[in-house]
Amino acid sequence: MTVGKLAALALLCGCAPLCLAAAVSVSGQVAHPGTVALQPEARLLDVLTASQPDAQGYWLGAAWLHQPLLERQTRLKAGVLFDLDTLRRVALAAGREGRARVATQLYEQVQALPVTGRRLTPLDPVAVEVGFAPNPSISAGDRLVYPPRPDYVRVLGAVATACTLAFQPMQRAGDYLRACPPGPQADADYLWLIQPDGHVTRLGNAPWNREEGAPPAPGSTLLVPIRSDDLDPPTPELNQQLAEFIATQPLAEITP
Repeated sequence: MTVGKLAALALLCGCAPLCLAAAVSVSGQVAHPGTVALQPEARLLDVLTASQPDAQGYWLGAAWLHQPLLERQTRLKAGVLFDLDTLRRVALAAGREGRARVATQLYEQVQALPVTGRRLTPLDPVAVEVGFAPNPSISAGDRLVYPPRPDYVRVLGAVATACTLAFQPMQRAGDYLRACPPGPQADADYLWLIQPDGHVTRLGNAPWNREEGAPPAPGSTLLVPIRSDDLDPPTPELNQQLAEFIATQPLAEITP
């Protein structure tokens, strides 16, 4: 239902548009894209029922952009940028120009990414309908995005150049690094896997701690962490928070 139809419905009901909870937009592979008019206390299932996601769609990559999370994710982004700038300055003071360059590149990449408010919850309409997945309340201005199934896996972080690689079924996360190897400023012991549903996992990637983990799904992002433990002060939370912020980006909006 369009915003114009929403206003018309409100007039027919004899109330202002604010008597309805809000409009939620749905895009991508759904039968009824556009704006959905919702009553107060509407939930996720109400939106899914109205929009009808394609049964053959890539539900694993769907994203719910939830207005109440914008402030928290704005703080997360600010913290990542602060740590990257701190790392840059400390690396320069220590004579680690290569480390400072990587920190600057990552700073620019993160700065360009939007704050989305993505809520990490299953968006499989069948699972929500039968109660296998949560059915939370929606908020005014929320968006649901059901993208097509991608055919790539991306590698970001402490690499010479960010890579977009062809997805290979059942290929492990570490195996993708053969085509996009970590640079000399990387923390070679670990690798962060960000699945298209936003699930984040840190995997051991060195001979002494190697972990296989689940293979990356189509549209996953691999973050090669930047090293900071040899600097004073270190930034021990940087890579985890960077992975968590990347996980807030819908597939179509990830910027390598």
